[in-house]
Amino acid sequence: MTPSESKTKKPLDIVVKFALSVFVGSFALIWGGMYLSRPDRSIPPYTVGAQSGHLVTTDVPRGTTDEDIELLVKRFRKVNHEKHDFARMKIYPTTPGDPGGPYNQIVIYVFDDHGWTDQEVLAKYLGGNAEVIKDYERSMRGYYRVLDQEEEGGIGPLSKNGQVTTKTRVLFKGRVTDPLPVEAEPVERGISISPL
Repeated sequence: MTPSESKTKKPLDIVVKFALSVFVGSFALIWGGMYLSRPDRSIPPYTVGAQSGHLVTTDVPRGTTDEDIELLVKRFRKVNHEKHDFARMKIYPTTPGDPGGPYNQIVIYVFDDHGWTDQEVLAKYLGGNAEVIKDYERSMRGYYRVLDQEEEGGIGPLSKNGQVTTKTRVLFKGRVTDPLPVEAEPVERGISISPL
């Protein structure tokens, strides 16, 4: 055997090729899953707390600005106009079986304190506990509501009987069938996980 023959590389074994492809494929799947499931950074992070009938409570982190809450309320409006389906916003149907649709009536309260989104607190609020009602409405940071084809959204409290207070700034009011105003898309905040 000559020295040049002994130095030629053997091709990789099929098992080694398979293992390498599984290894690289796993990382590609993990990165792809993280990219596809990344949170929407154009609105503040929120969680859905309690839900009772057509009432839904959500909370955002403490210190969330009114501008960020406005973005969230407007996103609820946009989702309703485009899809009439809040499932992608993590909200269960509020009027299941209704001929007008599964979200024909919905009232979403936005808080910046997780305690107000508890199911027991919502039950006391709906039960008419005067002390809870007063503090509940004072703690409300924003709202979005749809009753049949009428919608409204605002920053500030919405009373139990559906009235706005002097502390409330109504962002929009009209019919769900009205065209959405053309607004610039909000810029995503935060750090992207994309390597590109």
